[in-house]
Amino acid sequence: MAGELQFRVATVDDAEPLRQLIEAAFRAEDSREGWVDNLGLGAAFRLKLDVVLGIINDADSDMLMAFDNDGTLLGTVTVAHKGPGRGRIIFLAIQKEHQQGGLGRKILAHAEDYGQQRWGITRFGLNALSARTLLISWYTRRGYAKTGETTPFPRDALPDSVAPEDLYFVEMEKIVGPES
Repeated sequence: MAGELQFRVATVDDAEPLRQLIEAAFRAEDSREGWVDNLGLGAAFRLKLDVVLGIINDADSDMLMAFDNDGTLLGTVTVAHKGPGRGRIIFLAIQKEHQQGGLGRKILAHAEDYGQQRWGITRFGLNALSARTLLISWYTRRGYAKTGETTPFPRDALPDSVAPEDLYFVEMEKIVGPES
């Protein structure tokens, strides 16, 4: 992957390739404990096309697509506007063969810039599974801090999962500009 990334906002025609990319990225195995798949949850992760279409069709969210100079889709991230000055980062995903090369950092930074310019977002929130300690550390190095709040893990969405009872989402946020 040489050169700069090219970005564009997804359309309904992009929904299925984006669903596949996100599902594959979230299901990717990684030997680093606490990163992508140390609980076997990745194998159970399914993303419905309706969810992706809902994001694409929502006026308060944009699903961004990142391409290399040859037009190959490398990654995606969703920026959601949640009210005055507030936004949320959702579904940051990188094609498995391009993970661990700095793309996630670049795509996340672009998403933050995009949200600031499009909606005036000054505070971004996101979450990560509590057991994914290296991922939480990665977000911390990108300027996100734990808020102290948690969100329950949706066990009913993965009925056959072997998820530990104490699994939850860690809420994090980052201030990217002056708040009014």
